Amino acid sequence: MPTPEQQLTAQEIEELVEKFEGATRSPRGVWRHLTTVVAVAMSLFALYAAVQTLNAIHVRAGHLLFAMALTFLLYPAARRFKATVNWWDLALIVAAAVSLGYVILNGDDLQFRAAVPETTDLVMAVICLLLVLESTRRTVGPAIPLVALGFFAYALWGNYLPQLWSHPGYDIERILGYLYMYPDGVFGLPIDVSSTFIILFTIFGAVLEHSGAGDFFVRFALSCTGRTASSAGRTVTLASFLLGTVSGSGVATTVTLGSIAYPMLKKAGYDKESAGGMLAAGGIGAVISPPVLGAASFLIAEILNVSYLQVLLMAAIPTVLYYLSILLMVEFDSKRKQLVPLGEGTDRDGTWSLTKRYWFHFASLVTIVIFMALGFSATRAVIWSTLAAVLVSYLTRESALWPSKLIKALEAGAKGVVPVAATCACAGIIVGTVTMTGLGLKFSTILVTLAGGSKIMGLVYTAVILLILGLALPITASYIIAAVITAPALVKLGVPDFAAHMFIFYYSVLSEVSPPTALSPFAAAALTGGSPFKTMALSWKYTLPAFLVPFAFTTDPTGVGLLLKGSLAGIGWEFLLGVAGVLALASAVGGWMLRLMTLPERILLGAAGVLLFFGVGTIIQFVALGVLATVAALQWRQTSRIAQQQF
Repeated sequence: MPTPEQQLTAQEIEELVEKFEGATRSPRGVWRHLTTVVAVAMSLFALYAAVQTLNAIHVRAGHLLFAMALTFLLYPAARRFKATVNWWDLALIVAAAVSLGYVILNGDDLQFRAAVPETTDLVMAVICLLLVLESTRRTVGPAIPLVALGFFAYALWGNYLPQLWSHPGYDIERILGYLYMYPDGVFGLPIDVSSTFIILFTIFGAVLEHSGAGDFFVRFALSCTGRTASSAGRTVTLASFLLGTVSGSGVATTVTLGSIAYPMLKKAGYDKESAGGMLAAGGIGAVISPPVLGAASFLIAEILNVSYLQVLLMAAIPTVLYYLSILLMVEFDSKRKQLVPLGEGTDRDGTWSLTKRYWFHFASLVTIVIFMALGFSATRAVIWSTLAAVLVSYLTRESALWPSKLIKALEAGAKGVVPVAATCACAGIIVGTVTMTGLGLKFSTILVTLAGGSKIMGLVYTAVILLILGLALPITASYIIAAVITAPALVKLGVPDFAAHMFIFYYSVLSEVSPPTALSPFAAAALTGGSPFKTMALSWKYTLPAFLVPFAFTTDPTGVGLLLKGSLAGIGWEFLLGVAGVLALASAVGGWMLRLMTLPERILLGAAGVLLFFGVGTIIQFVALGVLATVAALQWRQTSRIAQQQF
């Protein structure tokens, strides 16, 4: 365990996260109290709306109003205005109250005149859309607002484009009415999911964090991974999975864990870039790991009209394969780099005492799954799980959520959803224009044509599109855009709808380790002092199987076994192929299996690993398994021979 002097302070961690996720201000005095009141009110409103039957448009507009108020209180218009809340921030809050209050007061009546909006409707629409763009710019940067403006321009002037892309054209009144007054625009599915699912899970995560769960998970991982040469890497792997269930953010998990674990990795013999790559890979895993995935997973459940439990189940095996890859890389690194055992400092003897004292934090993680397995909706499950987490926190004095800590948890839960709410509202503009103009169907036809009817080429094009979107957009926005323009094409090419959306989700997440804006690796490099691009390259080493697993459950009809679909035998066979593929790729990339690998062995295993992840036929898969077994046997034989000679 690193000493307190070696760890970053909470303020340093916050500043490092801000560097990559946007600047925020810390209001003081009356503004601090006002922020707390608004944030707590937002959380209480979400909890009330979840247990009461309210008009959907009221819930969505109210959620967005709270989010905008917090945006203009917490996110400055520019870094130079970070010191305090300014008069224009207050003016924007008032404007948000007017334009969104207008929606709340008029309710569903607005959609009945969306095609012929009145003058007041148009004025309010302009104000609301401009505020959505500004709040999104402040929270996640200018990329999404610019994309939204591009789609808006397409709706306005698309009739001037070539026939393949054109549409009849719409006047600005019709567009404004559709995006503001009809429940397919700003107040469509994305903001609905944010207001009914995502905020409840951010509250749940905040309750766990403020009850000490995050600290416990890191301490538990540090205490139970042993004192071998690979124990430092094992600790990072286990802690990143556990901590990710609380934070739900790749960058936040990377920085928070890195502040504690990097001195330990350095002591074990990891260089700056390797340590940063491992931390970044673990942080990304936080977004794909049950029981609390990234925000886009809730959109999958709504779009596919399935329960959130089904999404969790579909993510289970890919998550196991992801962390298996990291663990194998850790073991191979410890051998190839001749890392040193940590010795003193891991406090292994404290594992049982930690578990006995804070076991209830583990219970908090499984309650969501248990409630959903019992038939509860995701909304009800997370509410009851949050209540359970609050109650069990009183089992120890230091974890007890007394009123002051509970208020802080509710405040943190609301603050955590603000960037997501802004992104979802802005994405509503994009989704609305795609629906209105029929662009989704056009793009689907174009993608199918470009792919020449080939499923694999369609998937490759989709992956490239998502990696390009990820250059500037966060995960949720990348997923939403790709879901409306590429998912229909994949379905046309023969990919099951659930597999298509999971493919899009995973590649949206992987955009966080793709150049040139790989946020998690860059954050890790800033913490370790290593080269950002070398750190990013090494993070690919740990995440490589994650780039191929989505092809496994989309290219082969039986591959959906990786998503826990199909027969038990089929699921078992696909899991076996997945484990073998991860082992082959990890050995090829890591350069080690039972001993140092030769170049021909690495090439053979790399090819075998790729073939095991693609639907290339059972015969070729058996050949690939044979190659893996042969290389392993040769390595074992040579290792045994060397051991006998030494003996």
